[in-house]
Amino acid sequence: MAHAHESNTKRIWMVFGILSVITIVEVIFGIIKPASLHLTHFLGTSPLNWLFIILTLVKAYGITWVFMHMEGEKKGLRRAVVWTAVFLICYLVTLLLIEGGHIFDVLSPLTKWDY
Repeated sequence: MAHAHESNTKRIWMVFGILSVITIVEVIFGIIKPASLHLTHFLGTSPLNWLFIILTLVKAYGITWVFMHMEGEKKGLRRAVVWTAVFLICYLVTLLLIEGGHIFDVLSPLTKWDY
């Protein structure tokens, strides 16, 4: 039996648009660095950093969902792939924040940090 070939061009452009908007938001916040988000602390880092981390996770999830075709897979496989990546990323971010805070504390007397 022959399969009807569907063009994914529209879907690819939609994903491109969504990922572009998220990236543009990240770049704008990175350039502007609002003081209310940048100079305050929440859970070990600034809310601006948390915004970047969350938006990056959203992009990674979207890329996995669309380009690895996870929407067509069984629920167990989707969860195994996505949740493994989410927990690994959370673990690595936690280590980065802990070690970054330690380096900041150790090097503060020796270095002038520019904010």
